Amino acid sequence: MYRMRNAPSNSLRKEPLFTALDQTDFVILGALQNNARLSNKELAAKAGLAPSSCLVRFRKLVEAKALRGFYADVDLGALGINLQAIISVRLVKHSRARFRSLYSYTHRLPEVLQVFQVSGKNDLLLHVAVRDVGHLRDLIVDGLAARPEVAQCESSVIFSQFRQTRLPRYSGPVRR
Repeated sequence: MYRMRNAPSNSLRKEPLFTALDQTDFVILGALQNNARLSNKELAAKAGLAPSSCLVRFRKLVEAKALRGFYADVDLGALGINLQAIISVRLVKHSRARFRSLYSYTHRLPEVLQVFQVSGKNDLLLHVAVRDVGHLRDLIVDGLAARPEVAQCESSVIFSQFRQTRLPRYSGPVRR
């Protein structure tokens, strides 16, 4: 169903080559995105498949990395984590070594939920969850701005967020 093509050694250029996903694949992906705890029997019923056929499709989607993981939606406030923010980070000077060092470092910070490498004046956007404003300040001042790779940090507090639970659909075959 899915095949990787040979790619250059630069990992940023490795692009999987997928065959088109059909309507049933989208039904399976959408159902799991809304509720990852569905049993195979429930998933098969939603997709209009026999459980055995559904399991085969599910395994192919996992193997092709169209399904990357299954997560719980945790209420961070219940854990005493009451503030989320986006921190924009700009490198002092661009080099692969500096970028890799900082990128690796951000993955080890427990406050970091997501890391985005972006275009524009900033190099990284970090989605962080912290106890309070003091914790955010300490993370920025002591954890990020003090790093030799970092030229500038700017934070934006998240007041609310929305997570889309349906998959985008575009006309034409879906290829990646």
